[in-house]
Amino acid sequence: MKQYVLSMQQPDGPPPAPEILDPIIRDLGAVEQEMRDAGVWVFSGALRPPSDARVVRMRDGEPLTTDGPYAEGKEHVGGFTIIQAPDMEAALEWARKLAEAVALLPIEVREFQAGV
Repeated sequence: MKQYVLSMQQPDGPPPAPEILDPIIRDLGAVEQEMRDAGVWVFSGALRPPSDARVVRMRDGEPLTTDGPYAEGKEHVGGFTIIQAPDMEAALEWARKLAEAVALLPIEVREFQAGV
């Protein structure tokens, strides 16, 4: 079975107010439980804000660590779910459910590359 990462793209800035965020968290929990029940769920998690990120790259043979995300943008990966699915269409169906649960924030779907 192939594995896919479903990453949620969220806008920079403070989290939404509780009256908006609480139903999203509830709906995300319901989709995750549906994934568990279907046997496709592998792992999921939320990420700390981009301001907490660090980037490590090599410069002249030495590791250089800098603050913040590598790419600048108005959106960032806010969380992800790893699933097992037979093909991209099945993974996309789960992504559609996640997109609906998170008030239509974009969900990127990528298959893990085999053998790497």
